[in-house]
Amino acid sequence: MALWTLFGMKRGKATTAWPGPEGTDDGQDGVLGMPRYHPGLCREDCSACADACPTAAITMRAPGRNGDGTLDVDYGRCVVCQLCTEACPTGAMAPSGDWAFGVSRREDLVWARSAADLPETVRRPGFTRSLHIRHVDAGSCNGCESELQALNNPFYNLHRLGIFFTPSPRFADLLLVTGPVTNAMLEPLKATYEAMPEPRWVMAVGTCAVSGGVSGGGYASGHGLEGVLPVDVWLPGCPPNPAAIIEALLMFLKRRPQRVVGGRMSHAG
Repeated sequence: MALWTLFGMKRGKATTAWPGPEGTDDGQDGVLGMPRYHPGLCREDCSACADACPTAAITMRAPGRNGDGTLDVDYGRCVVCQLCTEACPTGAMAPSGDWAFGVSRREDLVWARSAADLPETVRRPGFTRSLHIRHVDAGSCNGCESELQALNNPFYNLHRLGIFFTPSPRFADLLLVTGPVTNAMLEPLKATYEAMPEPRWVMAVGTCAVSGGVSGGGYASGHGLEGVLPVDVWLPGCPPNPAAIIEALLMFLKRRPQRVVGGRMSHAG
């Protein structure tokens, strides 16, 4: 018997039961997620977090605008660098473990005055069984790709959920895009989308694909997928972790609820 086989038998099953009952290991214990905004702690004369933000995910509200707090927060531009939490003197921007930020509507990544004021999220229906994905790297730094590779490791074992990657767009249901969409990748990306059979869907993975990230708008790249392809799932992060990607995919398949509305996690105040 091969040594690796004996080792595997001794260790037992490595695959997590997540997503399952509450408390099941998702592999993200102690991992920092998106900074959580506490508008009641904001000082009107303070712009420390906005000044520290490298992607303008945090900006100061225009004078006279109604709403909670003094900041506009767009999690679709956040690279989770935590600089805002380090710069904030009052705790208005605080570290959190909020990583499941997949949404079906781009506006839900933007902080709203009240989540209760937003209409119900509407999207085109996705598949409810198996899903085949074609991935296109549209100029990524490979951070998102490293997380995508982890989806097929023994812990996450993506195939157990009926989700598979395919090398051909002609067999794909979902186009998963990473990177800010560089000029060189714009036409290949569109060609891949056109090669997919109807019905077809698109998922933007990582802040670069959502809004361009740190390099968005540079001489060689655009601002992600907005205005390029119709996007059905938006998942910011730099990079989003494997559990966040799985959560967003299951949300698309209607097997998990969307947990973010108006920039707020369902359990966040």
